[in-house]
Amino acid sequence: MQIRIRGTSSINSSNDPLIVVDGMPYETQIPSDFNFGAADFPLHAVLTATAIFVPANILIVSMLPERGIVYFRNYRWLLLGLVEVLLTAWVATAGHTALSGTAWHSALDHWLLKADPTPLLGRIFMAVAFTAALIRAWKQRSPLDVGMAGALIAFFIACEWPDRPAVYGTFMFAAGAILLLAVLQESHRMAFHDELTALPSRRALQEKLAALAPAYTIAMVDVDHFKKFNDTHGHDTGDQVLKLVGARLGQIDGGGKAFRYGGEEFAVLFPDRKIEEALPHLETLRKSIEDYRMSVRTEQQRRSDTRRKGDRRTATQSSLALNVPQTPPLRSNRPDWLSVTVSIGAAQRTELLDTPEIVIRAADEALYRAKGTGRNRVST
Repeated sequence: MQIRIRGTSSINSSNDPLIVVDGMPYETQIPSDFNFGAADFPLHAVLTATAIFVPANILIVSMLPERGIVYFRNYRWLLLGLVEVLLTAWVATAGHTALSGTAWHSALDHWLLKADPTPLLGRIFMAVAFTAALIRAWKQRSPLDVGMAGALIAFFIACEWPDRPAVYGTFMFAAGAILLLAVLQESHRMAFHDELTALPSRRALQEKLAALAPAYTIAMVDVDHFKKFNDTHGHDTGDQVLKLVGARLGQIDGGGKAFRYGGEEFAVLFPDRKIEEALPHLETLRKSIEDYRMSVRTEQQRRSDTRRKGDRRTATQSSLALNVPQTPPLRSNRPDWLSVTVSIGAAQRTELLDTPEIVIRAADEALYRAKGTGRNRVST
């Protein structure tokens, strides 16, 4: 074997040295710039489209409210994906068919689309999409938004190394895996978490019931006269009532864990607690909800307040123009104050009540007794 080093040759037009082994030259330095040749145009088109469309789609998902894949009989995401695939295929076949033409060759040399190795337009979409995902993740603490931010980081690294198949493939796989895990976590959160009250849902309760120790207490909590709240003050007020009760339930002491059971009904689980230990905490919960006063404005009151604010602004501007002291506004149209109460029924595991389902049924019967004897009380 003969090994010798040459400075330049007809094969190596640059000044990089060559190592010649048995007459075969090997370059010692990989070019720092990633450039596509004419024969690589289809690959150039696919990589450019991927670097632009993926972050653009994530940005759209982050900016628009979620309405599902099917909305008003419009398969919008599937249609968008199909358009992007067809457009990429059209650009990639430029020069090969009469339909595609050759104009795309010069279009991809534009400074916004030229790969270096990631096109500038793709980097802009990545930066904006990453910022939007971070803002949503900060506000909503959603696993999907956190996952999209992480996937964008992995995707950007992959786009920066298109000439290294191992690096490109590894980080593309990582981006897809992060998104998949985020979707799974988001699905779990939606199934086990109640958005309105911020409490775990009934499905989460079922999961807890399957792993209980021999001693436990379950309490069922129901909002008194909830239908009257909805009929009199509207569903918005009803939602505020449920949020109030949910917030108080989330603060219960004594080792209790609250769950949204359904409608205006909640459940409180006390693992490893006898009913005598749970009752003082349930009574404290009932009293804290009873003592809270919630202000409610009717729609007519809200419209009247809006008109009065407009009149007040007009009067302020006039008084400033005339240098006349402004008359204090009248204190009228004050909101109504509502008091919310709950009825609670509790039961514990015994030899006769030996399964969680039977204990819940016994707690429901105690709840009905609490309602039948005047509401706003705890019954066993």
